[in-house]
Amino acid sequence: MTSKRNTVRGDDAVLDAARDCVLAVGVRRTTLTDVARRAGVSRMTLYRRWPDVRALVGDLMTREWLAVTVGAMPHPGPTATTNPPLAEALISGLRALRAHPLLRKILDVDPELMLPYLFDRRGASQDRVLEFIEEALRHGHADGSVRQDHPVRQARALLLILQSFALSMQIMTDDTDPELNEAAFYAEARHILERILVP
Repeated sequence: MTSKRNTVRGDDAVLDAARDCVLAVGVRRTTLTDVARRAGVSRMTLYRRWPDVRALVGDLMTREWLAVTVGAMPHPGPTATTNPPLAEALISGLRALRAHPLLRKILDVDPELMLPYLFDRRGASQDRVLEFIEEALRHGHADGSVRQDHPVRQARALLLILQSFALSMQIMTDDTDPELNEAAFYAEARHILERILVP
């Protein structure tokens, strides 16, 4: 048990160092040597756990995106209903993700890093986010606040919508027009989610 806790703590220190490196210079210019130096560990320690920077950054993204998801998801009590809190939670998570410095840096400097997760396969963080959404949907089905349907398909459809807003909203907004600014698009996204979820 202690060994596992120490491993998690050690991984967190390395992931923190990787985050600092990526925020400073981007993914392409980050090296395992830089991360090891910043984390205060040997390169061999890193190579035993991560074969390359992309694998390390993949684990970093998983940790960071899951923290956003866990922080946003509703925790319904015995008398609470799931919808609209689920729609609110999804929008809250969307806002937090779009504002996240790691995502902003990757999209600004290394956007190609996101392409496999959009066109080829789901990543670990996407699968975990889907699990959280599915669980919330099942609660909503049980309390009658969410439209009954196949929860896995519903969760995947919701994530497709959220990904589109998270990664592409900036090309559609116009900050000079209050009807087309970021706040207006968040309101539109919430409306879409509520309409999809309503029984």
